[in-house]
Amino acid sequence: MAMMRAIALFGLIVCCAAPLGQIDVTADRVSNQPLLSPSNGWSQFGLFNPTAIKKESKTVLLFRAQDLKQTSRIGYAESADGVHFNVRSEPVLSPEADYEKAGGVEDPRVVEIQGTYYLTYTGYDLHSAQLCLATSTDLIHWERKGVIMPAYRGTWNTQWTKSGAIVPEKINGKWWMYYLGTRKDPDGQSHDYMGLASSTDLLHWTDATQKPVLERRPGAFDSRVMEPGPAPTLTEAGILLLYNGADDHLVYGPGWVLFDRRDPSRVLARADRPFLVPTLEWEKKGNVPNVIFLEGAVSKSHSSSDSNIEFTGYYGAADKFIGAANIRIAITK
Repeated sequence: MAMMRAIALFGLIVCCAAPLGQIDVTADRVSNQPLLSPSNGWSQFGLFNPTAIKKESKTVLLFRAQDLKQTSRIGYAESADGVHFNVRSEPVLSPEADYEKAGGVEDPRVVEIQGTYYLTYTGYDLHSAQLCLATSTDLIHWERKGVIMPAYRGTWNTQWTKSGAIVPEKINGKWWMYYLGTRKDPDGQSHDYMGLASSTDLLHWTDATQKPVLERRPGAFDSRVMEPGPAPTLTEAGILLLYNGADDHLVYGPGWVLFDRRDPSRVLARADRPFLVPTLEWEKKGNVPNVIFLEGAVSKSHSSSDSNIEFTGYYGAADKFIGAANIRIAITK
């Protein structure tokens, strides 16, 4: 597969007490064609928005798939090289609970902690979207744990909840999760924000703040949406979270934010531009146009003291396809 031209962008450092200098991000697409595309049956309308994790020597994608009625299920694909994937014939999670029926199960994120896989996903019943949790020991058989961040009942998020990205290690004796919440602002409009929740057991979660952890920036690449992507990465400089922004024209592209390791609500630095934007035809045209939505990342090289991080990132394109990019991050002091 042809390698695409690299895109090198760097973000603006803001609110930073430590002399970081800058964070540089380079990203190049693995292929100029989708890695996975819609098939027949339960994935005929779209096959997109994958989370990713290493299982032994294989890369596993858990992706959202929609049938022609646009009901969502979560499918499973695995690969020995991270590029060529075999898709399991049946979904591993289908809508069964009342809070999932009719709409389905959407947009998973996965993290492995002490031998258990924790899968956050959106349960949608055509009326409300709510952040849910399931656990597994093999990535195929899942046990539902229910809605973990109910809609309409947060400290600041007065509408829907989605997109839980769990920090894979305890901080200050607690587990932490970034998520997307929606509220109606004083202008009467509903906006999407990023929130922070905490837990003592990974199963029961509550809001950790009285307001969102990222401020809205009019005119920026994330002026409309600030939605967590893959599970955060702990670095010596802080908690690095890749997230998905959407601007006033609803063009989606991923950026990054760095939070304080001692205070997961405190922003140290934040991108001023996305490091990947829709440019290929299948990223610009599909079920929802102009979308690169990053949900999965597999580390290629990283330790908590390393200032150079390499990922293979897996993203949904135009709510229809799956693509991948090599992502390199350098944190300079």
